[in-house]
Amino acid sequence: MSDDLPLLIEMDGNPVPGNHVAGWFESVGGKRLRYAIFRSDIPVARGTVVLLQGRNECIEKYFETIRHFTDRGLWVATFDWRGQGLSERLSKNPRGGDVRRFADFESDLSVFLETIVLPDARLPFCLVAHSMGALVALSMAPRLANRIERMVLLAPFIELSNQLVSTWSIRLITRLLRMTGFGRLASGRDRFPVPFADNLLTSDIDRFTRNQALHMAHPELRLAPPSARWINEMLAAMDRVTRFEHLDQIKVPTVLIGAGDDKIVAPQAIESLGNRFRAGRAIMVDGARHELLQEADRYRIPTLAAIDAFIPPDQAAEPTPAPEIKTG
Repeated sequence: MSDDLPLLIEMDGNPVPGNHVAGWFESVGGKRLRYAIFRSDIPVARGTVVLLQGRNECIEKYFETIRHFTDRGLWVATFDWRGQGLSERLSKNPRGGDVRRFADFESDLSVFLETIVLPDARLPFCLVAHSMGALVALSMAPRLANRIERMVLLAPFIELSNQLVSTWSIRLITRLLRMTGFGRLASGRDRFPVPFADNLLTSDIDRFTRNQALHMAHPELRLAPPSARWINEMLAAMDRVTRFEHLDQIKVPTVLIGAGDDKIVAPQAIESLGNRFRAGRAIMVDGARHELLQEADRYRIPTLAAIDAFIPPDQAAEPTPAPEIKTG
């Protein structure tokens, strides 16, 4: 994190949305996190989207999506999680993908809602979260009923996909590494930049190139592969949030949107969770890869249509999720 950088970084083809405020807030442990609120130019705000990123993401990656929401009369409030983007990093290696405990992410979201969103944004508050951010939201959901009206969870990080070894083995290995003092050991070699043909995140070469260019020009925004401790914490959270006793406590109406060709999160796990989730349901975007909001328009547009049909609450005649969509 450099004080010489602007609070929001603009690049050719990825301008900063106008009418915004940006700054810093202090979360638990004294960590300094970057946030921004983007206001709509429509005089009467229809509410606020609390936009939660996935791992190794930053505010700049969502400028295009933010403009979509502000054009609809919604404000957008978002922040960089601890340890990524321009928020304070967690180790001497600025690209180390680590976290001390999963609960720290929950604390970041809680502090953001209480100190930034509640006093400075516009009701009603709806939450749109991707991947790791969706896992945090799902974990906190039983405590969000009095703050969040609706949630959309995009490719929620609830089960690993296409692993060479079982999840049980990964959990055991990462736990042993933590116990023996190697919890911060990276889970793999840093292979950045990844060729488009080898990427698992999007089928859209223009958005992929835009995001790669951002990390090339500003490597301080990027993370290396996650640590063993990070993986171990995520697996424990996945196990907890998918239990019936946790899901039954969630009262916030929720849509889970899965990517049919996701190689990061198992699509069938999202469908299964939707069938067991009393407060919501799952819909799938057939053929899409993991990053639904960075995908080609044939996948991204239906995803946004499903979100727009569900939030803000005044858009839907009944408090039910959007209809199932099929693409591809």
